[in-house]
Amino acid sequence: MEASHSLSQRRYPDPAAALRLIKPITWFPPMWAYVCGLIASGVAVAGQWHLVLLGVLLAGPIVCGMSQAANDWCGRHVDAINEPDRPIPSGRIPGRWGLWIALAMSALSLFVGWQLGPWGFAATVVGVLAAWAYSAEPVRLKRSGWWGPGLVGLSYETLPWVTGAAVLASGAPRAEVLTVALFYGIGAHGIMTLNDFKALEGDRQTGVNSLPVTLGPRRAAQVACAVMALPQAVVIVLLALWNRPEHAAGVALVLVLQFWAMKIMFRDPRAKAPWYNGTGVLLYVSGMMIAAFALRGLA
Repeated sequence: MEASHSLSQRRYPDPAAALRLIKPITWFPPMWAYVCGLIASGVAVAGQWHLVLLGVLLAGPIVCGMSQAANDWCGRHVDAINEPDRPIPSGRIPGRWGLWIALAMSALSLFVGWQLGPWGFAATVVGVLAAWAYSAEPVRLKRSGWWGPGLVGLSYETLPWVTGAAVLASGAPRAEVLTVALFYGIGAHGIMTLNDFKALEGDRQTGVNSLPVTLGPRRAAQVACAVMALPQAVVIVLLALWNRPEHAAGVALVLVLQFWAMKIMFRDPRAKAPWYNGTGVLLYVSGMMIAAFALRGLA
């Protein structure tokens, strides 16, 4: 009772809850994609390490962290059903502090993006707008099981990959870089769909039409895996056509290992989706790095 009363009287955010709000565990994919872009550009980083450091911080803790804060603020009513212990519904981030944190981090994102030059700033503007379009009314693309995960996949993988390549090269990335980055962003739609499994009940009650809600867990898992696998298959073919057979074989190997993980997940999609997001996704991003080194050799 005393703990509950203390939470209800809290005026300022609990620091640990504020860190949880911006979810450090989610920072890795865009940071990794940014590094993939740096490598794929074929440009030496010597003398440009500030672009590496700033870009990684921007992609992960700042923009991705901001998107998580915005999502939690805009989805606080859903979280009250799915995960009432999260920072905002639990009261550890009181009042409108969740909104203020998200807005402050949006401004910080634009400031840091400006330091990366015109390409970095333009990409930051796109990333910030995408984060709010995903979470906030009246757009709230999160309501759609197709548009929502698609936007997040492109924002988490394609956008930072292209940004890394453009910032280091001080110009538009090569067509091959854009193509591979796009396919990996499309494939990430499946990753985001599997991530929706944890919010199945709350999404159903609040009208969020995620694929697990509209298709059911088994069918949604099958669609998610197909969406992940097909773009990787295209990348394998492209790398082979671009005379990078060793890299094509490497991506093929990690895709085969993903098929093994998918087979395990299909036994109980709802229970195994979190496991796959830890195992299969690691394989997925490993393929991204293999492809990035292949692209570097084409520069």
